[in-house]
Amino acid sequence: MQKIEHIGIAVKNLEKANPLFEKLLGTPCYKMEEVVSEGVKTAFFKNGPNKIELLEATSDNSPIAKFINKKGEGVHHIAFAVDNLEEEIERLEGEGFTILPGFPKQGADNKMVAFLHPKATHGTLVELCQDIGTIENKT
Repeated sequence: MQKIEHIGIAVKNLEKANPLFEKLLGTPCYKMEEVVSEGVKTAFFKNGPNKIELLEATSDNSPIAKFINKKGEGVHHIAFAVDNLEEEIERLEGEGFTILPGFPKQGADNKMVAFLHPKATHGTLVELCQDIGTIENKT
C-alpha cells in the first residue's frame, strides 16, 4: 500500500455538508460525481496531499443509507492507494482478509476499488484503490 488516498465521510446532504467542509478546509470541492451502481453522490476535497470524500446516498437501500441509518453521519471508510489492485487483493486474501463480494469494480474519482470486510479490520471499512490510468498503462 502506498499511502492513505482519502477518508470517506457519510453525510445526509451534500448541499449542506459541502459549504461546511469548504470553510473547514479552506478550499472548494474539486470534483462531484454520482456512482449509480453504488447509489451514492460524492464530493472530493483536497487538503494538502490528502483528500476527503463526502458520500450522500441516492437511494434508501444503498450502502451509505444503511450506514447512516445504523451509525449516523461520520467517518465511513479509510482508502489506501495501491500500485496493483489485483496483486494487493491476492496478497491480503493470502493473509486471511476477506474482500467484500462484488469487488473490484469502478468507483468514484477514476479509481478501481475493493473493500476489506470490516470484521477483519477491527470494525473499520478499508478501501483499496488504484487509478484507472495506471491499470491501462500496465496492459
